[in-house]
Amino acid sequence: MSGVGHRARFAEEARVPRPDLALLCLLVAAETDPGLDEGGIDAVQIELDELAGQLPYAPGGPRAWAQAAADLLGDRYGFRGTPGDYRRLESSQLHEVLRRRRGLPIMLSVIWMEVARRAGAPVYGVALPGHFVVGFGPPPVGPSAAAPSAGAPADARPVLPAAGESVLADPFDGGRLLSPADAELLVSEATGGEPLSPAMLVPADPLDIVLRILNNIRAWAAARPEQSDIQLAAVDLALLLPSHPARLRHERAQLLVARGDFVAGAAELEEYASVIAAMEPQAADTLRRQARAARARLN
Repeated sequence: MSGVGHRARFAEEARVPRPDLALLCLLVAAETDPGLDEGGIDAVQIELDELAGQLPYAPGGPRAWAQAAADLLGDRYGFRGTPGDYRRLESSQLHEVLRRRRGLPIMLSVIWMEVARRAGAPVYGVALPGHFVVGFGPPPVGPSAAAPSAGAPADARPVLPAAGESVLADPFDGGRLLSPADAELLVSEATGGEPLSPAMLVPADPLDIVLRILNNIRAWAAARPEQSDIQLAAVDLALLLPSHPARLRHERAQLLVARGDFVAGAAELEEYASVIAAMEPQAADTLRRQARAARARLN
């Protein structure tokens, strides 16, 4: 399947009521690894199914599910992460993480979630600041808990579950089960001392997970100018998501200009200027000047 075909399928899958997280991650990987074809995508889905078949049937409550996943994926198969994984593009590609059994916290968490989900576990992703983990058991809050309900006090916050109702696990550490103190420490280390709040434990939406993965790829490529094609592919995919930061259009424009596509870059700069003109007129004028400068490079 061509890149255009991958992108069309990505855009379509991102708009279904219950998007397939594994498929979206694989379509991202196919954009950054031309060697991943339709057969490779199917092979990964089959391998996830096979791993799920190796989990025990209904092992018990949330802690038992979390421990079973850690025993299988962390201990038996050796899935975990190392500091060096942050320097590799493969650490953000689902098929490579499955092959190498190494990856970023969010990609390892995707494997935990997809394997456990297929086995019938109550599992969800938890996007802690700077570190992604998984939760087993009932989500700690309802769908509207990210914000106070109507009529609630202005400072109302989501309520944490009672002890034993759910448990967090860290796939980057082989699926180690996290105590509340462990989760507090992860957040504190990532934020420089910010306390763990209940809102941080809200289950991550699949599309937010995909956007976070694309952000990781963009950051990896941005530090390597020779990989601007990878950065541009990640930006293009992020723009296909139903909800995305508007500033991505500016990044795309800058990439196009840097890669010598001055006409398309100028057009993107002008389009982004029109988006922000009402709120940031001076910034919009700057963008229009940049567009004129880009077109002048053709002369």
